[in-house]
Amino acid sequence: MSVLIAIPILGFAVLLQSTVLSQIHFVLGSIDLIMLVLIAWAVNERVKTAWQWGVIGSLFASLITAVPLLAVTASYFLTIGSAILLRKVFWQRPILAMLISAALSTVIIHGITIITMMILETPVPIIESLNSITLPSILMNLLVAIPVYAIIGDLANWVYPQPIEI
Repeated sequence: MSVLIAIPILGFAVLLQSTVLSQIHFVLGSIDLIMLVLIAWAVNERVKTAWQWGVIGSLFASLITAVPLLAVTASYFLTIGSAILLRKVFWQRPILAMLISAALSTVIIHGITIITMMILETPVPIIESLNSITLPSILMNLLVAIPVYAIIGDLANWVYPQPIEI
């Protein structure tokens, strides 16, 4: 059931990211709402379908980016893997896992994007892109991470209700 919910949730995230959030910039950084939704879903301990959400999120994200599908998929799978690992490390503080994973995943996604652009022979000034794009994106993603965590956490609690003890 939760995989079926992923399609409208991630579809809405793609629409919101490509229309409204694409207009909000800090320097050249922007918010990656799809990444944040995937992380918020993965850090919830009851969620069992984080990898399936990653596949759907990768397909949707590839529709709005010029980065090849393989790079997007690798980025989001590394994002989900790091979120699950951090959830296990910070099992009592999932919000901390969310924030650390959001910062780390922003670096991972931007790193893979830069490497992909270099492979495709597109010149990318590394230091300038780190200063102008990656660092501001980390800040913006961290600002949006907490509300996304709350909303997706409520969704996860609805999809995977806690058993009632009698």
